[in-house]
Amino acid sequence: FKGGDTCEYLLSSGRFLGGKVWQPHSCMMHKYKNSEAKNCLIDKHIVFIGDSRIRQLFYSFIKLINPQVKEEGNKHGNIPFEDKSASIKVDFLWYPEVNSSMRQRIKSWTEGSVAKPHIIVAGAATWSIKIHNGSNEALAQYKINITSIAPLLEKLAKSSDVYWVLQDPVYEDMLSESRKMITNEKIDAYNEAAVRILNSSSRNSKAKVKVFSVSKLIAQETIVKSADGLHLPESSRDTNAMILMNVYCNKIMKPIDGSCCQPQPPLTLIQKLAFCFFTLSIIGYLIINLIHRNNYRKNKPCTDLEGGEEKKPAISTPNVSTLEMLLHSFCKLGLIMTYFYLCDRANLFMKENKFYTHSSFFIPIVYILVLGVFYTENTKETKVLNREQTDEWKGWMQLVILIYHISGASTFLPVYMHIRVLVAAYLFQTGYGHFSYFWIKGDFGVYRVCQVLFRLNFLVVVLCIVMDRPYQFYYFVPLVTVWFMIIYATLAMWPQIVQKKTNGNCLWHFGLLLKLICLLTCIYFLSYSQGAFEKIFSFWPLSKCFELNGNVYEWWFRWKLDRYVVFHGMLFAFIYLALQKHQMISEGKGDPLFSNRVSNVLLFISVVSFLTYSVWASSCKNKTECNELHPSVSVVQILAFILIRNIPGYVRSVYSSFFAWFGKISLELFICQYHIWLAADTKGILVLIPGYPMFNVLVSTFIFVCVAHEISQITNDLAQIVVPKDNSTLLKRLLCIAGFFSGLLIFSAMQDQSRH
Repeated sequence: FKGGDTCEYLLSSGRFLGGKVWQPHSCMMHKYKNSEAKNCLIDKHIVFIGDSRIRQLFYSFIKLINPQVKEEGNKHGNIPFEDKSASIKVDFLWYPEVNSSMRQRIKSWTEGSVAKPHIIVAGAATWSIKIHNGSNEALAQYKINITSIAPLLEKLAKSSDVYWVLQDPVYEDMLSESRKMITNEKIDAYNEAAVRILNSSSRNSKAKVKVFSVSKLIAQETIVKSADGLHLPESSRDTNAMILMNVYCNKIMKPIDGSCCQPQPPLTLIQKLAFCFFTLSIIGYLIINLIHRNNYRKNKPCTDLEGGEEKKPAISTPNVSTLEMLLHSFCKLGLIMTYFYLCDRANLFMKENKFYTHSSFFIPIVYILVLGVFYTENTKETKVLNREQTDEWKGWMQLVILIYHISGASTFLPVYMHIRVLVAAYLFQTGYGHFSYFWIKGDFGVYRVCQVLFRLNFLVVVLCIVMDRPYQFYYFVPLVTVWFMIIYATLAMWPQIVQKKTNGNCLWHFGLLLKLICLLTCIYFLSYSQGAFEKIFSFWPLSKCFELNGNVYEWWFRWKLDRYVVFHGMLFAFIYLALQKHQMISEGKGDPLFSNRVSNVLLFISVVSFLTYSVWASSCKNKTECNELHPSVSVVQILAFILIRNIPGYVRSVYSSFFAWFGKISLELFICQYHIWLAADTKGILVLIPGYPMFNVLVSTFIFVCVAHEISQITNDLAQIVVPKDNSTLLKRLLCIAGFFSGLLIFSAMQDQSRH
């Protein structure tokens, strides 16, 4: 692929997604808000010079700065616009023909006495065709005139952004009698002349007049909706104005979802150090591998020619050493991180905007559900929320969330609300799983804590370094990490109440409930006291972990959105384990969880509750209002699902191995999607194979799943090395990790200082 300048693609090629959304070739276009447009164009002077079509573009452009502007005034005269708050000046100059008058105006900007505009957008031709009745002489004169103007525009291009807008096609059947001579054949001839003459004297120069030809492609699709056959419908010219804004502003504002015209970000000091580390790991592993191969050849068994038996070597092949396993893991991780960087930081692969349709979300959902049901197996145990069942639950939820992200379904509110329940269900499992472990095992040792923290955070820490992103950017990992520490602190602090202790005295149950009530009170207080929450997480070095864009608001929002569900998970685990201990539930194979009558009643209530929540979520009209209710009501559908899944004995005794396989790598799938399946930090879609959307998704998905699985294996291998069971060795490792993070904080501070 020829890679190259994405600005050129933005100005010259693209296609419509679903007939409404314009998708530039190979890159993503940002939708600028008024505030962003003003920040970009502050203290700038922009000039539109040309005919009525350029006037249309002028109005669409200034509406990006001030939507209240009305198209009124002298249509065949100059129109000024000024935004005093941002010192932005935009002028339309009425020059409907490329002639000496236009040349004189452009020439005045090249002279030192007059201030040059920062952006010049020019174009004209249809008036020349109309006035001269489409004669060949008019075309010849147009070529002469544009030849005289071209050097002036090229001179201006050295200090300003100069765009020449090619003429859009017309819808000939709708043209009035006075415009019948304006044919698409004539327009093509004028466009061809403009393209050939412009930049002819500066072929090898970087300063060129940018030819705005993408408008032609847009017009070809939309000119049939024109009111008069000549002027574009409003939606099309708004798209052209947004393209102009992206061409100029993306390199200034650097929006995440605006990859067009953005240069590749320079490598930071931390990224360079990471590159050196992974390179040394690869070299080290190759050296050790070569040494082992040579030793193997020297000690290779040789055949006894007389006896016909194989002689065994005196020295046996040694087992894989810790150092070799460490280097092997970092070698693989280094190659994988190179792929991450190439996909989402280097301008090597293409990126595209998401576009939601109901079919793009629901058809894949049906497909994976059929696959999941097809791979049904018997569980090893038939307890409520057994290991196979929770892996299955995580797996199908993760697949639905992945489809939700790649299809852009967040724009459809009912789907968004149901996905919020799936995220809440993950956190519910966090509360349920960790509470159950501490309650039953009573293991509050440092080893357990370090193992969990390492497995949760290893990949994210590596990505923060390699991809130059803050920890809070991968919001789900900070969320589950903090909730794990809250669960640990709640149960570990004095008095430690575990199942073994309650066996001797039932009153300890009330002590645990008191702890849970205190936890709920703290959650309630922090959720309604944004100031207190922000003070806690604004202390250095916590602020380095939880700040995003200079504040912790995003972290507060994410935490608040599912603030009660972990508590619900802990409470459910406590009640379930109490019922199990007192043999009030039946968990035999094929047996219903309760008596037939109670099971049927609970099953009916669960189904009604599940459907009621879905109806409520589907009737949501306002995301903000629904998000306010979500923390309190999401547990309804979660508990309903658990009961539906576990009350019938047969349903509890089977699981989908297909979903369970994905469930085992669900965390890696969730994190890896940011950069190697989606693109531009989840805002777009990675395009490895342009022109073939379905094939591209298949290939990128295959690589993405394989990488996630491999990272899961690497994390498990490194966890055994970095977090040993021996306490004295573990303490040394923790000191090394503390030193590593201290160095990371120092280098991060140096980077921030150099950026400012």
